[in-house]
Amino acid sequence: MKALLLKWNQMSLVKRILVGIIAGVILALLLPSATVIGMFGSLFVSALKAVAPLLVLFIVMSAITKHQKGQKTNMKEILVLYGLSTFLAGLIAVIASFIFPVKLSLVTGSAELTPPDGIAEVLETLLFSVVDNPVSALMNGNYIGILAWAVVIGIALRSANNQTKDLLTHLSDAISQVVKWVIQWAPLGIMGLVFNSITTNGLSSLLDYGKLLLILIGCMLFMALIVNPLIVYANIRRNPYPLVLLCLKESGITAFFTRSSAANIPINMRLCEKLKLDSDTYSVSVPLGATINMAGAAVTISVLTLAAVHTLGIEVDFGTALLLSVVSAIAAAGASGVAGGSLLLIPLACSVFGIPNEIAIQVVGVGFIIGVLQDSFETALNSSSDVLFTATAEYAKERKAGGDIAVGA
Repeated sequence: MKALLLKWNQMSLVKRILVGIIAGVILALLLPSATVIGMFGSLFVSALKAVAPLLVLFIVMSAITKHQKGQKTNMKEILVLYGLSTFLAGLIAVIASFIFPVKLSLVTGSAELTPPDGIAEVLETLLFSVVDNPVSALMNGNYIGILAWAVVIGIALRSANNQTKDLLTHLSDAISQVVKWVIQWAPLGIMGLVFNSITTNGLSSLLDYGKLLLILIGCMLFMALIVNPLIVYANIRRNPYPLVLLCLKESGITAFFTRSSAANIPINMRLCEKLKLDSDTYSVSVPLGATINMAGAAVTISVLTLAAVHTLGIEVDFGTALLLSVVSAIAAAGASGVAGGSLLLIPLACSVFGIPNEIAIQVVGVGFIIGVLQDSFETALNSSSDVLFTATAEYAKERKAGGDIAVGA
């Protein structure tokens, strides 16, 4: 038994999740009355629900306090590129979700939903959520309020001493470690979620997940191969694909398998050095990009949120859909660098439409079921574009100065 457990732990999380999915399908077909199996899914979702608010608070707060003033870098241009790419990713995901609407199998319970009437009501809800009591926001899963307090406290602590900043970093790392521990139980949790889904709705529920996965991956590939190259071309006025493909090859492939932007930072730093970029810039932009440059996360948040909206029959106007793109971009910037980190930000976007946290967290569970591929593609897009936009900003500066640009060297 000990040897078996050792071999199990030595397997990659992706393989273990695949085993969990297969086990869930088989058990649902052979033992549909064994409801105890479904309990693993409920426990897994509850654990995610408990740790997500703290993760958002400390990850964002710690990232803001680390920024140092007075550094002469291309950070302003890079931040604009990060923000533009993330927003466009959310917008493209929203458009794709309207063209190819997907419904999920969720347990809505008896809670009555009161969908917003329009953009004015949404903005009013957002404003009151922002000024919510921080303790209340943490207790009730008000992610917009949590994000707002994290930003405000982070800015206030930028002038704090190094010991205070180190403490925040340690707290952030500790909570990220807790998330990693929870995610280690993902195979069992996903087995329970798949079991519940099939016994409740039949095998057809997996087809919904397949459609959802196709939309997610399609949007991410469109960003990586069409939108990002257009952004690069607009800045450097050269063929962007040598640089784009190099970043995807040397950063995207490793990120695909590590499924962690944070874990891919050393790979990105080495690639920046290979491209002979300014070390004062990439030493800041690459770690920061692992936190806030999250186009893939914006796609995930937008697509899964609108899947919940379509499932619940909530009508969405253009203004609210555009607002979702902005909220997805902001929420994505707070995504953790660990595998599946973006999924924990979905309740924030769902709150825009008045979707209860109890239902939103079920969407998070669906995200983990398809996360074997979704999170891999997402991380590959996120991490590879950290180097892509760092290089783009520097090459654009060289172009304006009249120098030669060695794109993809």
